[in-house]
Amino acid sequence: MQKIINLFDFKQKIDYKNEILAGLAVAMTMVPESLSFAILAGLSPLTGLYAAFLMGIVTAVFGGRPGMVSGGAGATVVVLIALAASHGVEYLFAAIVLAGIMQMLVGIFKLGKFVRLIPQPVMFGFLNGLAVIIFMAQVAQFKIVENGVESWMSGSALYIMGGLTLLTIAIVFVLPKFTKAVPASLVAILVVFGIVYFFGIDTKKVIDIASVSGSLPSFHIPQIPFTWEALQIIFPYALVMAGVGLIETLLTLNMVDEITNTKGQSNREAAAQGLANITNGFFGGMGGCAMVAQTLVNVGAGGRARLSSIVASIAILLIILVAGPVIEQIPMAALVGVMMMVAIGTFEWVSFRIINKMPRHDIFVGILVALITITLHNLALAVLVGVVVSALVFAWESAKRIRARKYIDENGVKHYEIYGPLFFGSTTAFLEKFDLINDPDEVIIDFKESRIVDMSAIEALNKITEKYHKQGKKVQLKHLSEDCRRLLKNADSVIAINIIEDPTYKVMTNK
Repeated sequence: MQKIINLFDFKQKIDYKNEILAGLAVAMTMVPESLSFAILAGLSPLTGLYAAFLMGIVTAVFGGRPGMVSGGAGATVVVLIALAASHGVEYLFAAIVLAGIMQMLVGIFKLGKFVRLIPQPVMFGFLNGLAVIIFMAQVAQFKIVENGVESWMSGSALYIMGGLTLLTIAIVFVLPKFTKAVPASLVAILVVFGIVYFFGIDTKKVIDIASVSGSLPSFHIPQIPFTWEALQIIFPYALVMAGVGLIETLLTLNMVDEITNTKGQSNREAAAQGLANITNGFFGGMGGCAMVAQTLVNVGAGGRARLSSIVASIAILLIILVAGPVIEQIPMAALVGVMMMVAIGTFEWVSFRIINKMPRHDIFVGILVALITITLHNLALAVLVGVVVSALVFAWESAKRIRARKYIDENGVKHYEIYGPLFFGSTTAFLEKFDLINDPDEVIIDFKESRIVDMSAIEALNKITEKYHKQGKKVQLKHLSEDCRRLLKNADSVIAINIIEDPTYKVMTNK
C-alpha cells in the first residue's frame, strides 16, 4: 500500500482549489489547439480531443512530473501528416503505437537522463523560438474563411476581435496584482464569454473551427497488414515522432523543474509518454507529448500536483460528451489572449539582459536554435542542431587547452607533464609538444593532470611511442587509469611500452 501511495504522490500537499481551477483553465486552452492540429493533419477534430484526453490522463497518473500537461501537440502530429496523406489514418495510428513502444523503452532503459546534455543557450533559443511560434499561431486566428478563401479580418470584425483579445490580455496581466485566489486566465475567458453572450456580440467562436461534441473513444486495433513492408513504412515516422515527443517533453520537464524548484523523473515521464501514445493508437487519438504553453498556463495558475492535469483531462472528456455546445460558443479572442500572454511568459527575456555577458558562440547557438524553431517549426531538429554545434564548439575550445610542462631531471630523463583532456580534437596539438630529435634517450609522459578520453587519444599515444621507438629511445607512460591501460593493451597497433602505474589515480569514471 505504501508503494502505491508513493507511486501516485498522494502524500504531496495539494491546494485543491488551485488545482481544480488551473485544470479548468488548461482545458479551455487545449480545446482549440487540439482541434487546430487535428484539422491541420487532415484528421477528424475529435481525434485531436481524444488525444488531449488520453495523453493528459495517462501522463497525469503515471508520469514523472506533476504539474506538467500533455496532449495532442503540433510538434508530433506534424511529423505524421505525410504518412496520413499517403497511407491513411490506420497507418498513422500504427505509427503512434510504435512510437509509444520506443518511448517506453527509453524510460525502461533509463535513457531520459541524456536530456541533461542540452546546454543553456539551446534552452534559451528553444523557448524563445517556441514563444514566437505560439504568438504567431494566435495571430493566425485573425483570419477568416469565406467561400473557401482565407483572408484577414477587416472592419468591425477585426476591431471586435482585437478589442476582446486586448481585454483578455489586460485581465490576465492585471488580476494577479490584486489576487491570485483564482487563475487569471480562467477569469479572463469567463468574462469575455459573458460579455459576448449577454451583449450578443458577433465574433469568431470555437464552433467556427469545428464541432467538439462526440462520444467516448473506443478500442480499435489499427487495420494494417502485419508485414515487414508495413513496418518499413511506419518505422521512420514512428522513430521521428518518438524523438520529437521525448525532446519536447523532457525540455518541458526541465522548464517546470526550474519554475517550481523541484525535481521531476525523466525516465518515468518517458515511459508514461510511451504508454499514453500506445493508448492513443488503440483508442483513436492522434498522439502527442508535453505541451509547453498549456503547462505554463497550469503552473502559472497554481497547478503543482497531478490533480490539475487530471481535472483538465476529465474536463475535456466532459466537453466531448456533454458540454460541447457550450464550449463551442467561447470566443476565440479569449483563448487567443490567454495564449498570447503564455507566449510572452515563455520568452526568456533574461537572455537579452545577459547577452553582453555570454560568449559569442553561445549567442550564435541561441539565435540559431530560435531561427530553426521559428522557420521550420521543427523543435527536435532545432535542439539537435543546437546540441551538435555546442558540442563542436566545446570540442574546439577544449582542444586548445592541452598543455605540456617540460623539464629534465638530475638523471637526464626528459619529463612531459600533460595538462588538459587528450581527445580527437587535441591530438594534433599534443603530438606537436614533443621534440623527438633533441630529447634524451629516456622520456616520461605524465598524465596525472590529463584525461585520455577516446580512441583518437589512444592512437596518438601509439604514434608518439612508435616514433620514439624508431629513434631508439625509451618511453614511459605515467599515471594512466585502469581504463586507459586496458585500451592500450587491447589496441592492435600498440607497441611494447613501459607503463608506470598509479593504483589510486583514475582518469575515467562511470560516476
